[in-house]
Amino acid sequence: MNTADIFQSFGQMKVLVVGDIMLDAYLQGAVTRISTEAPVPIVNIQKKETRAGGAANVAINCKALGTQVAIAGTIGQDADGEAILHLLDMAGLDTSLVQAIPNRRTTTKTRILSRHQQMIRFDAEEVSDIPLPHEHAFIGQVLKYLQIQKPDVVIIEDYNKGLLTENIIQQIIQHCRVLRIPVAVDPKTGNFFTYQGVTIFKPNLKEVREGLHIPLAPVTLESLQEAHRLLAKQLNHQISFITLSELGVFYDDGEQSAVIPSHHRIIADVSGAGDTVIAVAAVTYAQTKDIATMAAWANLAGGLVCEEVGVVPIDKDRLIKEIENNYLKEATKTN
Repeated sequence: MNTADIFQSFGQMKVLVVGDIMLDAYLQGAVTRISTEAPVPIVNIQKKETRAGGAANVAINCKALGTQVAIAGTIGQDADGEAILHLLDMAGLDTSLVQAIPNRRTTTKTRILSRHQQMIRFDAEEVSDIPLPHEHAFIGQVLKYLQIQKPDVVIIEDYNKGLLTENIIQQIIQHCRVLRIPVAVDPKTGNFFTYQGVTIFKPNLKEVREGLHIPLAPVTLESLQEAHRLLAKQLNHQISFITLSELGVFYDDGEQSAVIPSHHRIIADVSGAGDTVIAVAAVTYAQTKDIATMAAWANLAGGLVCEEVGVVPIDKDRLIKEIENNYLKEATKTN
């Protein structure tokens, strides 16, 4: 299939995103003076905005690609929880697997911006594990959904905010393996080696260094291949897909591997880029089973969203154009 056909086929795909749902709030204004109370700038707030973050941003990115998306996660019974549900409903996502937990705050990140630059961020969150009764109810809901709907791919987005307990992770992965549903994971170091037997394991370079306790310096194809071998030895997973920040991305499935350099960009904000990368990678691989295409398209998508201020989903039409202008031309040169 050509690029247009692949993107058109995304419309028939079902995606389930499981993970930590967040609300991203933005307060934008102008700095005209310094406070007399302390040597800090005073921001005159002129605009307030909320967007979906964390697993919610991953889900909205999948929706932006044209797929049918359900999201499973937890929120608090508070105004921020209602706000994130409204955003997800407006985006056309299935939110029937989102569980509101009493006496627990919705994870909210508030950023203050001036002249498109982030000045400070403050977080409201609760990172303890969700209560056991809610854990059991959550597992039951998700496994029932998997059994009935049989999505084309499951994405697990872990931000260490208390939802993804060891039991939840293992139950979902085990059920997906029985149903032969590919699982893509964006991990954090807290549960790093709990994701046994997944299809795509997508840490960033820092997380690999911390998880394996290795310096991984210099960052070369050979050192990254060794990192994949060490990861596979403990995880028994299929594909390592490691984001390398300004260096690009690396992929390895034990048979083929490569580093794909990043493209030159005017970086405005890296917030949410990892969410876009895992969304594009998971959807593309589930449809094509081609890891080189998966990595190249996800690399382009991550760079594109870094040109925007704040957490934003990928623009599908712009991504298609970027693929045609970069990836396809490079592939033609190689052949």
